[in-house]
Amino acid sequence: MLIQLSVENIAIIEKLTIELENGLNILTGETGAGKSILIDAVNALLGSRISRELIRTGENKARVEAIFQAPSTLTDVLNSMGIDNQDDGTLVICRQFFSTGRNICRVNGNLVTVSQLKEIGEYLIDIHGQNDNQSLLRNKNQVEYIDNYSGSKLLLVKEEYRNSLAEFRSIDKKIDQLKAMEKERARLEDLYKYQVNEIVGARLKMGEDEELLQQSNILSNAEEIIEALNNTYFSLIGEDGVAIGALEQIQRAQAAIDDITDFAPTFGQISESLVDIVDKIEEIAREIRNSREQVNYDPDLQQEVEERLALIESLKRKYGNSVEEIIEYGEKAQLKLDEVTDTEAHLTELSKKKKELDRILYSKASEIHKMRVEASETLKIKVTRELKDLEMPEAEFSVDIRFDESKSYHDDGLDKIEFLISPNPGEGLKPLNKIASGGEMSRIMLAIKRILADVDEIDVLIFDEIDTGVSGRAALKVGKKLLEISANHQVICVTHDAQIASLANAHYKISKESKGRRTLAQVDKLKGADREEEVARLLSGDNSENTSKLAKEMIEKGMELRNKH
Repeated sequence: MLIQLSVENIAIIEKLTIELENGLNILTGETGAGKSILIDAVNALLGSRISRELIRTGENKARVEAIFQAPSTLTDVLNSMGIDNQDDGTLVICRQFFSTGRNICRVNGNLVTVSQLKEIGEYLIDIHGQNDNQSLLRNKNQVEYIDNYSGSKLLLVKEEYRNSLAEFRSIDKKIDQLKAMEKERARLEDLYKYQVNEIVGARLKMGEDEELLQQSNILSNAEEIIEALNNTYFSLIGEDGVAIGALEQIQRAQAAIDDITDFAPTFGQISESLVDIVDKIEEIAREIRNSREQVNYDPDLQQEVEERLALIESLKRKYGNSVEEIIEYGEKAQLKLDEVTDTEAHLTELSKKKKELDRILYSKASEIHKMRVEASETLKIKVTRELKDLEMPEAEFSVDIRFDESKSYHDDGLDKIEFLISPNPGEGLKPLNKIASGGEMSRIMLAIKRILADVDEIDVLIFDEIDTGVSGRAALKVGKKLLEISANHQVICVTHDAQIASLANAHYKISKESKGRRTLAQVDKLKGADREEEVARLLSGDNSENTSKLAKEMIEKGMELRNKH
């Protein structure tokens, strides 16, 4: 839902904010008052190209901002762009554009590109006007409408089809790569074989380099280590006939204090502590002795360790920063070697998988085709019925679905789909985008939208002067259709027709006034007598007593119709 739209410095709009409601929102006003400018502003917000002439004269920049209630269908798209959802579920989109051609686009405060803005916009608003940029005129969207109309069974099969298609394309790409690789197979085979042999031949072990570095450090400093250990050991244990060690000194101290332990508990505690120290020193002395016995200067072993380290460093320069990375590189090289040396067998295996996937894809595409044909038949009947109700009794609607037997698989299967219409007898069915009459196009769009409203996931629909070329009973029926669609969608309609305007949930008037040498547009939400006056103006251009009375009656009937929906 579009909650609020703000526009600054666009054409005759200096600054304007409009707060919209659920249901049917009607915008009226005299020609040139600025209604179409608002549509241009919305298009700019949705990522459309902008002309510099759109910027208000005398200004160097313009700004459009809108607040939406974000649809759930947009969540994944926003997440992929790194845009967080607001806690209240709103989505704020802002686009500034400058006379220099520069654009600044933000979504929830995050900078985005114009193309990203356009992608987001496709989930928010669908605009229908007197041009060919409507979503229903694009074949891609026609496929989506048919599939959504068909229902969940088709959508499930379509998802399975797309999963198989992704695998099919991946295998096809792999086959092409292997065929291209054949030209340099011999060179690659020699390369991978050399790499594998060098890495496997090194017989590396995880963490081996760290152990070797420690061993090298000990061997390089063996004499210093042995001397330090000896000095430490003799300091603790002592040397016969040379010096008394710390151990014996503490033992003597403990014996001396032990003789007086009966005189005070404190002496006993000191004695126990000295016993603990003696035990700890004996333990440390044993560790030092064992360490000393393990350290031996061996020049041959040192050379062997240094050579091993040099080999590992050489491999690191080629294959990775650690032994783990070197081993992993070797494993990948082995896989590539197997692939290169067994290209023919691998191609045969891949071709077999591709053939099976081709069978699955064709089967699912055929199943999808049958469901689409069935759905199109009921859609044809319903749309034709809606057109009759919109005063096009001779109109004929159809869906052309052509199945591609050449198996040129695309994301939607093997069907090429096109909506066809014949507004009048004898004209023949033609593609929807070839219809010339604006009034007919408007009604056709409305009929299709009415049928597909329940499966249309775009919440906001804008109809720009959809009443063009429509009058009388047809205009009232157009209004009723808009009202029906607005039961499940927010509808914003720019109109010149009083009957359509009388059905509004919310009615806004766009007007302009001159201030000095400037013309400014403004928007007012109409209620009561003001609304009656505007509907009267739409009826006959004046505000006579009879016209005002008729306008009031139309608004009251419009309220009755809204209550029914």
